Amino acid sequence: MGLFYDIRLRVRHMIGPLIGICSIAYFGFHVVHGERGLLTYWRLKQVIAETQPLLEEAQLQRQLLENRVGLLRPDNLDPDMLEERARVMLNFGYANDIVILFEKETTR
Repeated sequence: MGLFYDIRLRVRHMIGPLIGICSIAYFGFHVVHGERGLLTYWRLKQVIAETQPLLEEAQLQRQLLENRVGLLRPDNLDPDMLEERARVMLNFGYANDIVILFEKETTR
């Protein structure tokens, strides 16, 4: 009976530190590999760095389109822009316009 009592006494003293070590290992693993862990953070930073030029290009295109649309607003109508858009949409041209047609390149 002395052997079992000694084992039970040692296990009772080891159970607290063992639970602490297991919880530290569990949370440490998830800090690195978890859904919001360090590896995911670094991967997202890399994706953001790769897509930043695309964002800047899209913002530039949007700004250009906003400027063109601003020229067609009723309170600030630009006659040249109106004529350009009407000619493109209606496929009209002046009698003295020169039209140059390019052959369509075939891609294989």
